[in-house]
Amino acid sequence: MIKLQESTELKLIAINKNLMMQNQSLEIPQVQFDEDGELVITASESSSKDDFDFFQGKSVIRNRKLKSRLSNCDEWIEFPSTQEMYKILNGIGNIDNFLATFDGEPFEGMTVRLFNPKTKLWSIYWSDSNTGILDKPVVGSFENKVGHFFSKDVFNEKPVIQVFRWDARDEKNPIWSQAMSDDKGKTWEWNWYMHMSKSN
Repeated sequence: MIKLQESTELKLIAINKNLMMQNQSLEIPQVQFDEDGELVITASESSSKDDFDFFQGKSVIRNRKLKSRLSNCDEWIEFPSTQEMYKILNGIGNIDNFLATFDGEPFEGMTVRLFNPKTKLWSIYWSDSNTGILDKPVVGSFENKVGHFFSKDVFNEKPVIQVFRWDARDEKNPIWSQAMSDDKGKTWEWNWYMHMSKSN
């Protein structure tokens, strides 16, 4: 029984490594700005209110998070979590809750995603039990089952651009990842990966 469990875990690790390599080979779309320096974000032609349907229900997650951002850090922290998503607003939105433990303390995050039928853009908002604040949304859309969502932000008193990537090419094992750029999108540092699988 133990050998069978170890074999299953090794297979999952191999699958995750393969998915990670495929995910990292994806390019982040070039960032565009208007004359006022604001991000210009246009929805893909295929953008739909059903883009996140693959994520409905419960998921178990293996997280890999960079210990320190934009500081030439190469140390990663790994930890498990769970997540459950359900649709709202007659299908043009969804909510999920993210449950984990950090330093022995319970942590809960919440994501609200809203689809604008006119612009066909998704806005993704995050809040958690440490701040109680709804963050500025990242905005974007899916194309060929890969979504990129951007926002301007401030990190350590520096202006940055943030991107969320949803890679749903394997809908049973999607990958969420997050990166930041402090040079207006010329270079990016990935700082968090979530490898997800469906929970029974």
